[in-house]
Amino acid sequence: MKFLHDVAAPAKLNLFLHVTGRRADGYHLLQTVFTFIDLADRLHFTMRDDGQIVRVTDIPGVPQDEDLIVRAARLLQQHAGAHSGAAAGVTIAVDKHIPAGGGLGGGSSDAASTLIALNRLWGCGLSREACRPWG
Repeated sequence: MKFLHDVAAPAKLNLFLHVTGRRADGYHLLQTVFTFIDLADRLHFTMRDDGQIVRVTDIPGVPQDEDLIVRAARLLQQHAGAHSGAAAGVTIAVDKHIPAGGGLGGGSSDAASTLIALNRLWGCGLSREACRPWG
C-alpha cells in the first residue's frame, strides 16, 4: 500500500466538559461527554521513502511544525523507525472543513486520524488503544 486517501477526521460537539486537573506533562485532565457531528476534515496520505513528513496544504495560522497532524506523524515515525529500521515518510494533504478554534475538536481529530492511518500505511502493527494521541 502506497497511499491512503479520503481519511475522515470527524468533528465533535462537547455536551459536557469539565477540567478536573492537570497532568505532569501539562495536558489537562478532562471529564467530558461528546457526540460526533456530520462534519469532517479529509486527510490524504502518500508514502515517501526519504523519511520526510511534509504537509502540502497551507492551513492559515498553523505552521507545519506546530500542526498536530505533523506532530502526531513524527511521533509515530519515531516508533516505526525504532521497530522497522526503515525511514518511513509521508506527504499529507488536508481538506479542512472543521473551523479552527470553533471548539469542534478538529486538530485533535486530525491527529488521531493521522495516527490510525499511518499505523496502517507504515505497517506499525499498533493496537487502536496504543494509537490514542494523548495516552
